[in-house]
Amino acid sequence: MIRKLVFWLVLVPLAIVILMFATANREVVTVSFDPFAPHAPAASVSVPLFVLIFVLVILGVIIGGIAAWLRQGKHRRAARLHHSHVVALKREVENLN
Repeated sequence: MIRKLVFWLVLVPLAIVILMFATANREVVTVSFDPFAPHAPAASVSVPLFVLIFVLVILGVIIGGIAAWLRQGKHRRAARLHHSHVVALKREVENLN
């Protein structure tokens, strides 16, 4: 029930806003990767503006996810250590019983 509610109240309006954004920003822009020749770049690509923005947002989410994953490494390591201690203690309790 909650999943359907979230779908209709959040995801459908968000999809509508994204579609409106994409149709409003269809102009083709040139992305240049050559800072030394701005008028005749050696490496450039022409894409619609909304594609560029979507790609950059997705790239930002991926980079943020990787950064969060790397920062949580010490917590995952501690969880593995505690899990191995729990397993050892359970084995010891079973041997005592």
